[in-house]
Amino acid sequence: MGDPNNGDDRANSGSSDLPESASTSKSTDSRPLIPDSLAPRAQSRRDFLEGAGAAAVATAAVPTLGMSVAQAAEEPSQANVLETAIQLTVNGQRHNIEVEDRWTLVEVLRDKLDLTGTKIGCNRSECGACTVIMNGKPVYSCSQLAVWADGADVRTVEGLAQNGQLSPVQQAFVDNNGPQCGFCTPGQLMTATALLENNASPDAQTVKEALVGNLCRCSNYNAIVEAVVAAGDQGGVA
Repeated sequence: MGDPNNGDDRANSGSSDLPESASTSKSTDSRPLIPDSLAPRAQSRRDFLEGAGAAAVATAAVPTLGMSVAQAAEEPSQANVLETAIQLTVNGQRHNIEVEDRWTLVEVLRDKLDLTGTKIGCNRSECGACTVIMNGKPVYSCSQLAVWADGADVRTVEGLAQNGQLSPVQQAFVDNNGPQCGFCTPGQLMTATALLENNASPDAQTVKEALVGNLCRCSNYNAIVEAVVAAGDQGGVA
């Protein structure tokens, strides 16, 4: 007969006759088993690269099925897009257009009417590159839905020059080196034109206040202000 205390010692200590590996496996039964080939420590660098390469090939193969990944993602939403017929007068010319209700005015000007002088900069009403004159007032066309502009009179930078001759504001920008990279210039010109139509001879401070919503990433503000003041001195927008 063995020592009667031996059994008590095993019970008290929580040990068993099972091998250590079996005991460990039992304690982790609640976790999903991961194949050795997928365990992070079991994967070699070669295994990882081979797996990544296979995924890349599978992704690249999607366009061969007849549509791109982007098209596949957009396909369901296209069926639910609403369209509205609107009428716009742009630079004196009337247009009847079918627009999606989600389109902004700048998208219609650029993509439907091919008036690409109006730029999309920040696309969030901060930089002013998209400024046009709508019903006599400068507005950010990136923040105006096209359906809101139904029946409106819109002027873009393409409408400033007449018969091949620059407007006084455009000429003043040229003479005073107003443009730098030129990306913000259309918006600056439209805001300046709206100002001069209401104040034919503004001073520098008035110009600065009017152009506060038009950013110039090249920081050419002094030349822009001088150009607008000069345009006023030369007769404004006449």
